[in-house]
Amino acid sequence: MLAALSRVKSSRWPSSDTLLRCVLGREAGRDEWSLFSLGCSPASALWRRTAGGVRDVSTSSRLSAKVRGNPKKKEMSEKELTRHFIDYRRVKLAAGSGGKGACSFHSEPRKEWGGPDGGNGGDGGSIIFKADRFVKSLAQVVPVYKGEHGQSGSRKNCYGRNGSPTYICVPLGTVVKEKGQTIVDLAEHGQEYLAVFGGAGGKGNRFFLSNEIRAPMTATPGVAGQERVLQLELRTIAHAGLVGFPNAGKSSLLRAISNARPAVAAYPFTTLNPHVGMVKYRDHEQVAVADIPGIIRGAHLNRGLGISFLRHIERCRFLLFVLDLSSPEPWTQLQHLRYELDQYEPGLSQRPQAIIANKMDLPDVREKLDTLKSHSTQRVIPVSALTGQNTEELILHLRELYDGYLQGSEEGKPTRW
Repeated sequence: MLAALSRVKSSRWPSSDTLLRCVLGREAGRDEWSLFSLGCSPASALWRRTAGGVRDVSTSSRLSAKVRGNPKKKEMSEKELTRHFIDYRRVKLAAGSGGKGACSFHSEPRKEWGGPDGGNGGDGGSIIFKADRFVKSLAQVVPVYKGEHGQSGSRKNCYGRNGSPTYICVPLGTVVKEKGQTIVDLAEHGQEYLAVFGGAGGKGNRFFLSNEIRAPMTATPGVAGQERVLQLELRTIAHAGLVGFPNAGKSSLLRAISNARPAVAAYPFTTLNPHVGMVKYRDHEQVAVADIPGIIRGAHLNRGLGISFLRHIERCRFLLFVLDLSSPEPWTQLQHLRYELDQYEPGLSQRPQAIIANKMDLPDVREKLDTLKSHSTQRVIPVSALTGQNTEELILHLRELYDGYLQGSEEGKPTRW
């Protein structure tokens, strides 16, 4: 056996005699030949056999290696996106309480009258809302937040550590309300709002030292932190908003003119949350277009989650009414949409707008288009989101509305959201 091992170690590949012994010999047996066929060297095979090892399979074999690949990330469905997209939260905030002050006296050899040395307690941590452009939903906001408490003071005039502030990152366009009243509108990146203040720390007996009171025994506890219950509402920030009834083709139109990929199906209420797409131009200017979920009659009365959908239209600088030409009277849809917007917020339907007559690829819609133009004084743009017909005119008119908005603004430049 030793002679066989010496011959195996001398070269990478075994000789014909060694191979013959691997097949028919008594020293190696079948296990050695099986390991050799799997890619294991004869030396390791004989070592495993002679050393009395338990494992008879080499871990260096290619067959036992883990298959490494780059599996494609599975796209989330519309229902899964809805679970992660939250545009309303009711949160209870409780700031941290201040630490209590210490009551102690200095004790040291040869200092009989050391005096008071109790330190003050630390202040409690506050809770702050911070707008972050990288956050797209209120899903990460939990219902209850508690700030960090301040530490208590100690002897030798040691003050307690202040509680660290708690930051709650919210998307741009988040409105903070209390009892229905708007408190602050977080519309800029990095904007902060201190929601609740942390409690002040208590005073140690060293604080009460005076000429009249040389040995004060008084130490105050920390003040409790402020508590509030606030409502967070997310309102989508976009330059233009696609407004229309369910199944009017808003999602298909957004896919045709921008880089957004909302879900599209042949049934109403396919879009359950707003989607924002960017329309890019050759001069590197970008216009944000929001796909607002379908609005039904009585939406201002909160029918069909109407208030939740109408909330996202408030931030749009101009509106694009998408009408379905396959309906019997598409011009009546425009009247109902304007009525719902005005009932929710007076004057909302009077913003700069355009009327988009969708589904021009269907037969017998030319007569309805002429009737629609006669009933409206606004510009009507016939398009087909399915085939992409006349989408260029819509994109150019969208840029005209955007340029008009820039000229009418006081700063003369777009607000970067």
